[in-house]
Amino acid sequence: MSIRQIIFMATAVLTLAWSATEAAAKNDKKKKAKVVVSDDYYTPQPDEPLTPLTPQTPLAPDQEGVVMQMSHTPNRQIMGIDVSHYQGNIDWHEVARSENVHYVYVKATEGAELVDNTLHTNIRGARRAGLKVGVYHFYIPNVAPQQQFRNLQQNVRKSDMDLIPIIDIERRGRDNLATFQRNLKTFIQLVERHYGVKPLLYCSRDFYNKYLTGPFTHYKYMIARYHPDVPELCDNAEFVIWQFSSTSYVRGIRGHVDRSCMMNHYTVNDILMR
Repeated sequence: MSIRQIIFMATAVLTLAWSATEAAAKNDKKKKAKVVVSDDYYTPQPDEPLTPLTPQTPLAPDQEGVVMQMSHTPNRQIMGIDVSHYQGNIDWHEVARSENVHYVYVKATEGAELVDNTLHTNIRGARRAGLKVGVYHFYIPNVAPQQQFRNLQQNVRKSDMDLIPIIDIERRGRDNLATFQRNLKTFIQLVERHYGVKPLLYCSRDFYNKYLTGPFTHYKYMIARYHPDVPELCDNAEFVIWQFSSTSYVRGIRGHVDRSCMMNHYTVNDILMR
C-alpha cells in the first residue's frame, strides 16, 4: 500500500469520526434544549370554572310599602351637595354664601373599619356656617352588616346630624340576590333602631331597578342619574332627592362636587332628624 493510500484512508477515518462526534453533539444539544423548554414552559391548561352564582331570587315585596304613581318634578330652588375627603379642605363659609346650597351630606364611614378623615371637620365647619348637615355610610356587600353598623355607631352620634342619615348602596357583591337584600335590610334596620329614624337610601337609577325593587319601597331615596332627564324607577317608586351631577362647582370647594336637588313637594324639613 502506498503512502498516498494510507493518508487517504486515515483522512477518511478521521472524517467519519468527526462526523459521528458532531452528530452526537447535536443530539445532545437537542436533548438539553428539550429539557430547558420543559423546565420553563408548560402546556396551557383551561381555567378552572368559576363557581356559579346561586339563583337570583329576591326577597318578597315589602308589605309595608305603598307604591304611588308619581310625577317626578325636580325643585331646583332647593339644592344640596355631598362631600368626602376627596374635596380636601373646604371653606364652609364660602359654601354657605352660595345661592343654592341648602343641605350638606358628608361621608362618615365605609364597611367595617374605614372612617373618612374629614368627617368631624366637615360636620363642624358646615354647622358653624349655618348649613344643615347629614352623614352617609358607604355600604360594602359581603361584610357583616353588624360590623358595618358598629363602625357607623362608634363614629357618628345622633346629635352630630341635622338630617337623617344616608346609606350609600353602589356595590352588588357576589352573594345571591336574596342574601344581598337580606343583609342590606339587616343593616338598614340596625341604623333605623339606633338613630330612631328611617334612613335615606342612595343608589343609581339602574342599581335600584336591578337590585332593590320590591323589598324597600317604604324607604325614601336619593337617586343618582347624571343626565338631563329625571330618573324613572321601574316600579315608579317615589324618591325625594335627585343627585343630577358629579362634576359641579361650588364656591369654597376646589374641584368637582356632587350636586342634588329636592323633588316634587319635598323640602329640607322632610329630611330633618326628629
